[in-house]
Amino acid sequence: MPTHESAGQGSATVDHLAPDLARTMYRHMRTARDLDTEAVALQRQGVFPAYVSVRGQEAAQVAAATALDPSRDFVFPTYREMAVALAYGVEMVGYMATHRALWHGGLYDAMESRFGAINAVVGGPVPHAVGWAVGERLRGGEGVALACFGDGASSEGDVHEAMNFAGVYGAPVVFFCQNNRWALSVPNERQVAGGSVAARAAGYGMPGVAVDGNDAGAVHRAVSEAAERARRGEGPTLVEALTYRVEPHSTSDDSARYRDEAEAERWRRHRDPVDLMRRALIEAGYAGEAELDRIDAEARARAEEIRDGVSTAPEPDGSELFTHVYRETTQELARQRRIWQEEVRL
Repeated sequence: MPTHESAGQGSATVDHLAPDLARTMYRHMRTARDLDTEAVALQRQGVFPAYVSVRGQEAAQVAAATALDPSRDFVFPTYREMAVALAYGVEMVGYMATHRALWHGGLYDAMESRFGAINAVVGGPVPHAVGWAVGERLRGGEGVALACFGDGASSEGDVHEAMNFAGVYGAPVVFFCQNNRWALSVPNERQVAGGSVAARAAGYGMPGVAVDGNDAGAVHRAVSEAAERARRGEGPTLVEALTYRVEPHSTSDDSARYRDEAEAERWRRHRDPVDLMRRALIEAGYAGEAELDRIDAEARARAEEIRDGVSTAPEPDGSELFTHVYRETTQELARQRRIWQEEVRL
């Protein structure tokens, strides 16, 4: 498996995947790549105040999503899971509305989608996932929670507490760490003691698996096995997908200030997950160039459709600031609303 220090030639494994599934995964990866490009452009145009790119992590995200069952499982995302949302079937205009700052957590239905609200708290989705998973087991359900986090979040107390809790109670959780090498501006070697997030799993009584995060087939296998293990009542698993963040942390970041951009370029050129998946499909005989070109064109059109939808989506009424704060309103909230209404009338 290529390490973070080596961005040499690699490959994707698809032989264990059904051809239809492999092609679907490629379609999602290609759509996510194009939508990511559109989203960065929308930020540059002032439509989005900020955006966090998923470029280079499409394989890990799409593979994890397609390894789950949307009818019973539940995903708890960070702010960088756009490709997970896309592959999981989330309504994407509503999802992308968060990046336009139309609504906290998105305009999609989190309960219907079984995909939690976008969470910008570092490590924040992980205890939420464990709490849901414990509740799912107590009610006798067969659902599994996917807890998304990055290598930087793996150093947060919330993540350690959640893993320990899940290990003690045997919660049906897949802890899914996308180790993209950079915790914003801090590299792995300066914030992950021992160099491995997966190795920490042993301390919480669960298996830890490290996989090539740019190999969609490898990630799909690891997450599928972890989900089935949880479904059988055998407890949580930690999956570490080793990948690389080729773009800055966000559109507000200048990654050239803290890393050698030549390294990112090597990953772009030699370890691009979309290119690896395309080559694997051809080599396995799952698709030819003409079919993949058609999928590329359809993916591009879909990304443009989502872009146009979120660009023209109407802004919610300002009164919605007060509608989902508490189950029952309070006197203080009512007072704040009256003040807001008076200021709006001015």
